[in-house]
Amino acid sequence: MRFKASIQNINTFTKLTASLNSLGPLAWVKLSDDQVCFTIIPEQGTQVWAVLSIDTIFETYTVQSAANNVINLEVPLTSLNRALKSALNATSAQIRLTKKDNMPLLALTIATTSSSNSYAAFPTAAANNNEDGMDNLDASFGGGARETIVTQEIPVRVLGPDTVAGLHEPQCREPDVHIILPPLMQLKSISDRFTKLALAGAKSGTTASRSRLEVAANMHGCLKMSIKTDAMSISSVWTDLNNPELDPSQVAGGDIGIAEHPSTRMKQLGSADGRSEEGWASVRIDGRDWGKVMSVGRLGGRVIACFCHEHALILYVYLPSDNGEDESVLTYYVSSYSA
Repeated sequence: MRFKASIQNINTFTKLTASLNSLGPLAWVKLSDDQVCFTIIPEQGTQVWAVLSIDTIFETYTVQSAANNVINLEVPLTSLNRALKSALNATSAQIRLTKKDNMPLLALTIATTSSSNSYAAFPTAAANNNEDGMDNLDASFGGGARETIVTQEIPVRVLGPDTVAGLHEPQCREPDVHIILPPLMQLKSISDRFTKLALAGAKSGTTASRSRLEVAANMHGCLKMSIKTDAMSISSVWTDLNNPELDPSQVAGGDIGIAEHPSTRMKQLGSADGRSEEGWASVRIDGRDWGKVMSVGRLGGRVIACFCHEHALILYVYLPSDNGEDESVLTYYVSSYSA
């Protein structure tokens, strides 16, 4: 079993792990020949299924295993994110799977330059392969006194194929409304404000019920976010947003399937000014959890929200790529609370 890669987008990798860490402490990381997947499945709250192309994060990349060159790891996101933060100003960074005292770990090795002429000393591990095929880390000084090599170790757990075989993305019906969201950091600012006001002004009910937002959209470019308590009712409406056209090749039944799609029927209802009460699909979500989801906005990219009325909200976050194509997508599954 072998994994080794050089990191070309430290900033993206750091923001990604910070965003995921806000939703759960552990990630299932699946490494394969053509993509890297991060999955968060908390006991309660939003699930994340992220599929990244190799060049979204890495430059050189090698993965080898007896299981069709697939390696599954359980990774503590806090430790990984802390290590990546230390590499933000690095001149180069590499990550590899190795072992120490027979325990698997990810070793992040970064090179930094300094004006100091002093040398730092640190232990160097042997570079021989062990019996399980994982490479031990070979840490050494870079050429010249101005370069320093630092290695940070992140303990991980290797997951067998049987362990992850039963993990699958949630199944949802066809969405009633799909819409491209405004900038997520703008939504986060407003939703955080709503949640704080509701928690401060509510006089009765549990803390959980007081922090629930209602988010709704229609097929005429309108999005609405609101929160209600015994003491207050506030809302914010966005108009002139885009409802992307469905691709016949991606819908069962092609053009006929689109004609019978729930969103096509919803488009016949409502209005573009957001005043009509018809044609809205809505979900009720925890405001604090929603704020954590919105933190992915720091990565940029296009976000399509799919509303399954009173059932679930699915967000597709398409990360920008160097070649201009949407090759990496983070999928968020947010369940709706009952009324």
